Amino acid sequence: MNYQETITYLYHSTPVFEHVGASAYKKGLANTLALDEHFNHPHRHYQTIHVAGTNGKGSCSHTLAAILQAEGYRVGLFTSPHLVDFRERIRVNGECIPEQYVVDFVEQERHFFEPLHPSFFELTTAMAFKYFKEMAVDVAVVEVGLGGRLDCTNIVSPILSVITNISFDHTQFLGNTLAQITKEKAGIIKPNTPVVIGETTPETRPVFEAIAQEKNAPLYFAEEFIIPEEWDFDFELKGTYQQKNKQTILCAASHIPLIHSQESIRYGMAHVVEQTGLMGRWQKLREHPTVVCDTGHNVGGWEYLAQQIKAQPCRHLHIVFGMVDDKDIDAVMDMLPSDATYYFTQAQSKRAIPADAIATKGKERQLEGKPFAHVCDAYHAALQQAHADDFIFVGGSSYVVADLLCSFDKKSS
Repeated sequence: MNYQETITYLYHSTPVFEHVGASAYKKGLANTLALDEHFNHPHRHYQTIHVAGTNGKGSCSHTLAAILQAEGYRVGLFTSPHLVDFRERIRVNGECIPEQYVVDFVEQERHFFEPLHPSFFELTTAMAFKYFKEMAVDVAVVEVGLGGRLDCTNIVSPILSVITNISFDHTQFLGNTLAQITKEKAGIIKPNTPVVIGETTPETRPVFEAIAQEKNAPLYFAEEFIIPEEWDFDFELKGTYQQKNKQTILCAASHIPLIHSQESIRYGMAHVVEQTGLMGRWQKLREHPTVVCDTGHNVGGWEYLAQQIKAQPCRHLHIVFGMVDDKDIDAVMDMLPSDATYYFTQAQSKRAIPADAIATKGKERQLEGKPFAHVCDAYHAALQQAHADDFIFVGGSSYVVADLLCSFDKKSS
């Protein structure tokens, strides 16, 4: 198989959450432990930082990796989902895993993993941990896939755990209250291992405190962290919500024993995209008209995005918008500005809510717009309608952003 055939095989022979949703979720760690045993526990050969949370874990993971790279370490970075290419999920010092490694891994190991019927994420995690060992990384920043306690990344023994925040997402797996969701995400807290909590609420804080006490884990709340004046660095990621992430990142950096240099923190925060290849976080795609995309996809994320979009200076606002079916679309759409032109759309995912259904919900809220079956069609319609001084926002789902960025990537290749 070549690379594209290998990726097609992975998508079609293993359940992929991004494509089919709940049916791809495998509860428990049996497959993960079997894969880990087969590959001789590769994650034990390097130090790890484990990052969970409802929103912001991708930005925090990439930024911590950038800071560690600036310190001179060889840094593995495991994140999900990808936007353009599967290889974005697994990086060493910002460089994606080679296509040939992915091909060889599948061809050489399928005789072992096929009888297990692993999920796509279980297999991807095993591939990442093995690759990091073979690349002799010093440290890996590992982002949780879903939840924490039963996530297949939770076999690591980190030097620091980070939980960015808790809000309602994936409630069918994690629970219907913030306390229940917190208990699942706090499952990454390990005995005698420090943990940084980005944001809390009256419901979530007591859960964190109880679990940390039970595990004898030193507990630090980023909300209480006083940023030293000399640490108030510029942050390359400009979304309004990134100010909360910045607080979490700086608090985490102060508790990572590998980070010694103030200059490394400054450089890492100022060069996240260049150092790690991060995409889709208030990412400016062009000017005249200004086009920005963002992967914010749930209520917690849109509480910040809606404010930032409304505050954007422009002649007129255009919004290309779509969501997937396991998110609270009604709560998100209630936050959308009424003085915009909408281009309701759907990503090329089985989980995408049909554009017509979203347009109907828009009409109920007196949001002026039309449905488009494809993200690129919606985007080009917005581009045609927009004046040079207008602002176009594209988002609502990681997959909407992914479809747009994929179309850009195809044009440039």
